[in-house]
Amino acid sequence: MTNKPTYMKRIIAGSSLLFSILLATPQAYAQESVDVIIRENGTERREVIDLPKSMTYPVDSLLSDWKAKNYIDLGKDCSTSTVNPQFSDSVYIDRLSRMPTIMEMPYNEIVRKFIDMYTGRLRNQVAFMLSACNFYMPIFEEALDTYGLPLELKYLPIIESALNPSAVSRAGASGLWQFMLNTGKIYGLESNSLVDERRDPIKATWAAARYLKDMYAIYQDWNLVIAAYNCGPGTINKAIRRAGGKTDYWEIYNYLPKETRGYVPAFIAANYVMTYYCKHNICPMETNIPDATDTIQVNRNLHFEQITDVCGIGMDEVKSLNPQYKKNIIPGDSKPQTLRLPINYISTFIDSQDTIYAHRSAELFKNRRTVSVANTRSTARSSKGKSSSQGDVTYHRIRNGETLSTIARKYGVTVSQIKSWNGLRSTRINAGKRLKIYK
Repeated sequence: MTNKPTYMKRIIAGSSLLFSILLATPQAYAQESVDVIIRENGTERREVIDLPKSMTYPVDSLLSDWKAKNYIDLGKDCSTSTVNPQFSDSVYIDRLSRMPTIMEMPYNEIVRKFIDMYTGRLRNQVAFMLSACNFYMPIFEEALDTYGLPLELKYLPIIESALNPSAVSRAGASGLWQFMLNTGKIYGLESNSLVDERRDPIKATWAAARYLKDMYAIYQDWNLVIAAYNCGPGTINKAIRRAGGKTDYWEIYNYLPKETRGYVPAFIAANYVMTYYCKHNICPMETNIPDATDTIQVNRNLHFEQITDVCGIGMDEVKSLNPQYKKNIIPGDSKPQTLRLPINYISTFIDSQDTIYAHRSAELFKNRRTVSVANTRSTARSSKGKSSSQGDVTYHRIRNGETLSTIARKYGVTVSQIKSWNGLRSTRINAGKRLKIYK
């Protein structure tokens, strides 16, 4: 590397730390990684950094989202080239330093390899991200600006979820901002069998802004904040203790989980490539901005099929605009919920809402409000399936010499039934006693 700035000298000073990084061979549907060879104090060891999962999503899976399928296309005038120009370290250092950011965007060999990955074999994914940003960046920027946070955080969902509001990680994190269940609930995101507000782009974004603000109040360092966003504050605190109390991300780097080691470099590289994509001959996919949308308050249970049948809107569009509803059901009976629709369907819904709520309601909502409980005291009167409650009771006085078998045959019932009706534990009976017989 040439022309190392002061902060790079500080990072490697004292330990003569040298990073040499090679990309691992890509494997389809597997966790990809970066191999790291660390030479320190005359010794050498090899470590593997797991890449953020979203960096490995193939383009065809990214384009399967309804918004992408309907509004993103490879522009006919797109000038994306397969040629990726190579630049010296000093060029990358200069470009990163000129980006108008509050967050520190340092350069080193790790950051360089992530930039090479984004501008190299992942360049088509970048072209998609540049277009998908049109769907969500206004939402991200408004929330971040309201809380006084660095706007460069708007690129965090790129490495979290590949801008897929329905993304779910192996660990159970969900949505654009990949909230875990408990953290989401702490920040007001409802999760139950029908609703997962972690998938709501607007609610999750405002929750993420509050979370990031709280994390900065603790760490006062944005690189530590986004590292904590990836692996949790408990893991960061442990790494700080193991590093002797140091609070610089690059100084606690070796004490972090594999994926978190790549998380901050991936974030820096994402900011770089979203700013300087033109320099690498990457062209955004052509995007048609979706129609404006608005929300309606729903105060009764509502199924997406009721909306699509009556209003004539496509099911995929309703799902895409309302990804927080897991089973296509809006549980308005429990509390008021929101339904997002294109503006041109809002008036249709309002004018026809009584018809919509009534349409196929018995078919679509089968959960019973009340049920009757069967009489379990008595059993079937006979083998023909008649229950004791269907007949009248007869009292039989036992005569000398009678048994339960003879009495049962006389009335066309079974011995077991007579015992059950009269609470008998054995077949012994005494003359003069009365037995209940149900006909």
